[in-house]
Amino acid sequence: MSKTLRHLTVLLALLFSLGAAAIVLLSPGEQMTDAARRFIGLLNEDQKKVAVMGYDDDRRVKWHFIPMNDRKGLEVKLMDENQKRAAFSLLRSALSQVGYDKARTIMDLDALLKVMQKGPSPVRDPERYYVTIFGEPAATGMWGLSFEGHHLSLNFAVENNKVTSHSPAFFGGNPGKVTMDVGAGPVQGTWALEKEEILGFELISMLDDAQRKIAITDAKAPKEIRDAGTAQPPAAGPIGLPASKLNSDQMHKLWAIIHVYAHNMPGPIAETRLKEISEAGFDKVYFAWAGAEKPGVGHYYRIEGPTFLIEYVNTQPDAAGNVANHPHAVWRDMRGDFAIKR
Repeated sequence: MSKTLRHLTVLLALLFSLGAAAIVLLSPGEQMTDAARRFIGLLNEDQKKVAVMGYDDDRRVKWHFIPMNDRKGLEVKLMDENQKRAAFSLLRSALSQVGYDKARTIMDLDALLKVMQKGPSPVRDPERYYVTIFGEPAATGMWGLSFEGHHLSLNFAVENNKVTSHSPAFFGGNPGKVTMDVGAGPVQGTWALEKEEILGFELISMLDDAQRKIAITDAKAPKEIRDAGTAQPPAAGPIGLPASKLNSDQMHKLWAIIHVYAHNMPGPIAETRLKEISEAGFDKVYFAWAGAEKPGVGHYYRIEGPTFLIEYVNTQPDAAGNVANHPHAVWRDMRGDFAIKR
């Protein structure tokens, strides 16, 4: 290799590293705005009419995770390969690597369901997910993002390149833990919401009898999270055992559960979520449990504080008929979802 070529190679490597560093230094809001602009730039005019809506459009606050024949936004299936890559780059910019991997696993589960569920069951397709941009992604002003489909609903608001809302954030799974290989979708042993499930059982098992009497609010788990699809979270207030009644080990376990949900988002957003919980007072966080205290039977937990709400329910059977292997999990902002104050 000539000296000139070596110098050019070193220079290109340096420029690449500086460019990578610059990307890393961008805030989550800046990364989302850039990714959204790139995505829109690849769409034709007909696609833009479907994918881009006004920020004040009523559909911005309409969300759900159930199978639906029609949803707002542009379906991934109807994108070309460059558009698909841009759509998933946008999703990646909005989530942490853990959150992104979780979302893609949940989407891939529909390929498994397509094989397992025959007859008149809803259409299953790992590309039956929809991207919607609300407003114009720019360094100034407000815009929103929805990425949604079966068992996935992720909603964001960005103002002046700052993410001002990242809820509702819903993740689910059918099956919760893949128990067999069917030749499509995730392989046996894949478990999208593993930590959400296991840590919940670990915490309830750590409580003594007096604590359990307060924490366990019902012998039977509810069928579903509360107020699914509503523009704002339920306002009934916390129930169960306050964090102030936990010992050190139990408190760390509760924090561990909260961390799992918080860190579905990029690091700066996750840290903001946790900081807000601490500033509002961790003693004001409550843990409630309902249903069975062992896997394979319907169970539910709820963690709530002044700034957030977590609900996890696992009562439905999976596609193979295994009971309580079909979880639903959500993070909501008790001060108001969608950047709309209550």
